[in-house]
Amino acid sequence: MRLAHLALPNITSYKHASTLQEHLVSSLLRYKAFPAQFSTPPDPTIITAQFSPVYTCGRREVGSVSAKQQDYLRAGGEADFVEAMRGGQTTFHGPGQLVAYPVIDLKRHGISPRDYIRLLEKTVIKTCGAYGIKAFTTENPGVWTTQERKIAAVGVHLRRNVTSHGIGLNVNTDLWWFSRIVACGLEGKQTTTFEREGVHGNNVEEVGRSFVKNFASGVGIEDVYEITEHELS
Repeated sequence: MRLAHLALPNITSYKHASTLQEHLVSSLLRYKAFPAQFSTPPDPTIITAQFSPVYTCGRREVGSVSAKQQDYLRAGGEADFVEAMRGGQTTFHGPGQLVAYPVIDLKRHGISPRDYIRLLEKTVIKTCGAYGIKAFTTENPGVWTTQERKIAAVGVHLRRNVTSHGIGLNVNTDLWWFSRIVACGLEGKQTTTFEREGVHGNNVEEVGRSFVKNFASGVGIEDVYEITEHELS
């Protein structure tokens, strides 16, 4: 089995990445519903990207963020606000943060939803470790470098065991954006980055390749190949 890696270049919008993600999810769902129409199952794919500034809320908050709060989050037009179907609460995505969205059929790989979350967390921890950052999980969601500093958020959505959304790992993100919210609903906690942990000079694309390699290893896939969005059919 192979794993496709779609690395979106430069800074892209949340909406654009979501459209590509939905295409991949729909392809896997079509295969599950009508396998005879496919010669082979679609390969699992990971999208990696950096987003233009956007605040997203999780599915439990959909419809509950007031117009006044949304206007505040948009920061005078500097950021966007989107209601997402992932788990978790309000967080920020923007330049300097690796967003990784695996689209994979958990049933095909024999992975339970709970184990999938653990897989994402362990992949982040292994990726951080490759850059000399000791990261771990706590009783709170996400991945942390201390009990008070969170370096990555995790939020996923499942449809018929097909995954979407994933992780946001802060490499050199401007932490001012997080200071405007209670990130992921965790009062009194801080957000950190590679740079705040003393690791400088790494670009998001490089960290993204490391994450994809570690994810493939965690799933038991050896063959990772890169694709462009124009190759999606």
